[in-house]
Amino acid sequence: MTADRLYELLPAVHRRRDAEAGEPLRALLAVVQEQADLVEADIEQLYADWFVETCRDWVVPYLGDLVGYRVLPGSGEALAAGTEAGRRLLDAVAGRRDVAHTVGHRRRKGTLALLEELAKDVAGWPARAVEFRTLLGVTQSVRLHGRDPRADRRRLTRGRTADLRHTDALDRLDGPFDALAHTVDVRRLSSARSPRRYNIPAAGLFLWRLKPYPVTRAPAHCDDRARTHFTFSVLGNTAPLIAKPVEEPAPTHIADETNVPAFIRRLAFAERTAQYYGPGKSLCVYVGGEPVPLQRIVPADLTHWRYHPKNDQVAIDPVLGRIAFPVRHAPAKGVWVDYHYGFSDDTGGGEYLRPLSVKRPSAFYTVGTAKGNDCHEIGAALRRWRTDKENDPKKREAVIEITDAGDYHEKLVIELDHGDRLTVRAAQGKRPVVRVLDRYSNRADSLEVTGPQRAKDCEAKPRLVLDGLLVAGRGVRVSGEVGQVVMRHCTLVPGWSLDEHCRPEHEEEASVELADTPACLEVERSVLGSIVVDVNEVREEPNPIWLSDSVLDAAGRGLAALSAPDGRPAHATFNARRTTVFGEVLTHAAGLVENSIVDGCLRVERRQHGCVRFCWLGPGSRTPRRFHCLPAEPLPGAPQRVVPRFTSTRYGTPGYAQLAVSCPVEIRRGAEDGSELGAFHDLFQPQREDNLRLRLDEYVPAGCDAGLVIVT
Repeated sequence: MTADRLYELLPAVHRRRDAEAGEPLRALLAVVQEQADLVEADIEQLYADWFVETCRDWVVPYLGDLVGYRVLPGSGEALAAGTEAGRRLLDAVAGRRDVAHTVGHRRRKGTLALLEELAKDVAGWPARAVEFRTLLGVTQSVRLHGRDPRADRRRLTRGRTADLRHTDALDRLDGPFDALAHTVDVRRLSSARSPRRYNIPAAGLFLWRLKPYPVTRAPAHCDDRARTHFTFSVLGNTAPLIAKPVEEPAPTHIADETNVPAFIRRLAFAERTAQYYGPGKSLCVYVGGEPVPLQRIVPADLTHWRYHPKNDQVAIDPVLGRIAFPVRHAPAKGVWVDYHYGFSDDTGGGEYLRPLSVKRPSAFYTVGTAKGNDCHEIGAALRRWRTDKENDPKKREAVIEITDAGDYHEKLVIELDHGDRLTVRAAQGKRPVVRVLDRYSNRADSLEVTGPQRAKDCEAKPRLVLDGLLVAGRGVRVSGEVGQVVMRHCTLVPGWSLDEHCRPEHEEEASVELADTPACLEVERSVLGSIVVDVNEVREEPNPIWLSDSVLDAAGRGLAALSAPDGRPAHATFNARRTTVFGEVLTHAAGLVENSIVDGCLRVERRQHGCVRFCWLGPGSRTPRRFHCLPAEPLPGAPQRVVPRFTSTRYGTPGYAQLAVSCPVEIRRGAEDGSELGAFHDLFQPQREDNLRLRLDEYVPAGCDAGLVIVT
């Protein structure tokens, strides 16, 4: 549609007279056309609202009502909110797929494969349905055996007696893929206090909350003690690999180990190596740019590196994420890997899709080792930008984009001037690693961000954005007159680096240091270590610090996640929304702290201003006025019951910062909208679990005891 669509419908004589008069009629019709376009767009949207695939979010429950869809709790609150958080909650409690498949699900009511479809449509979780009746030990009739074909089929589908020679079946014992016979347990699977699985009417739904995140063509880490020992993780830590789920062949198919994001077992990898290994599959190893052939891959247990492969073999341990080459046959051209790791949400550096600015500034530089990039190093792109902006002031706004998942060993100094707007980001689908290592023996190293020494009143302070990076080896130090430092979807490794057991090697060191700078620090969907604020409290205002949907990890018990260098409260204003903090927070003031967990004391010096609401705070906290915070003050001498429990509190392990299944319900549902507290609030896992239970009650036949079993 053209801008003068209505004006062009007029006869040519009127347009000619209007042009002679200065085109007042054209200006009037342009205003009318704006309203006509709005009405036309609304009419087109009304037609789109008849279909569940294209309708607006608020129409989904109404379309569901036409087919008798049972609206789940929370839809009304989400519609009334009208905010971004309300939209995400509406997607969690009234999914389009659940509404679209309502009629089909009713036709398949009572089938086992339907339970897996419900988990995918309602909760968005991969699942495996198991009928525990078939795993009960039953004495077969000797008379019917060999005479009735149906008896033989029933015998083959039931659980078998444990065979000590069948190690793979023993390895799957009591898991979602267990195939051994069990004795009956009459307690119900859906019991809230003591659930048990193996009963005649029991049907369980095993759920995987962790998502498989890919790492593509990333450099492997070589062990310093042996040139033939490598780890899939570029940080050198051992981490279990997760299978890349394969789509099930038919709707009636029951998921197996290749259809869900399960941890890859050694025996499963040995039996089905071709299903897991190869380009585009769960894992792959490249030497000199070419994948290692499948016939050379040997599954092995590389605990303590005791296994030594032969001269033409490459050993892989999927449980520890390790690779071993033959002795004295170290690859000379480098090792790259593809693999998948498990994490809860799109937080920290990763290859997942993240929002990027569509606007492309005049100063745009690409960094990478492939041909066609502007520079091969980040430092070279910074030097080129500094030269270009001196010649052209329009290039003060620049973007440096890293186009691969390489490991950049550089001494980076980002020098900013007045009016600069610099973004250093990873390309979509890439996770580069910026490793800041020792370059000088007589002074400390870090990723330096320096601003001008004195601010000008006529020009704005510089701004730096780090997006999609993984920074290891050292932290980020900000000094000078910097206005704003933004970290989005970044990982600043807590403790700088990890050992092979995911323990931080420098647990007392800070990931971010604000030194004599008025910079405002904004952290969004990131993982970082402790923050140290070292400013002049007399001359400077408190540094604003904003954290949202992030993890702030002090990397050690009893350490401060936010403080001054000498352990005093930081001269900062602490703000946190949907954040998990491991360690103490010592700050001058607090703004808004909500829906967060501070696994340590939160001590605020200036308590006259600020608000802390819907949070869990460690004992000994001194805060501004609280609203619906946990825990309540216990009786003298009484043990503390409401304490957060996590799957893991060590970065680099699956389930890091994830609330455990055994976490108290007051924390798992302690947010203002009934979701969990902490960094993964927007997953709305309690609402998903409740909705899935309601759907099970609706589609499971009467008399069947259906329940949920959380695997990861």
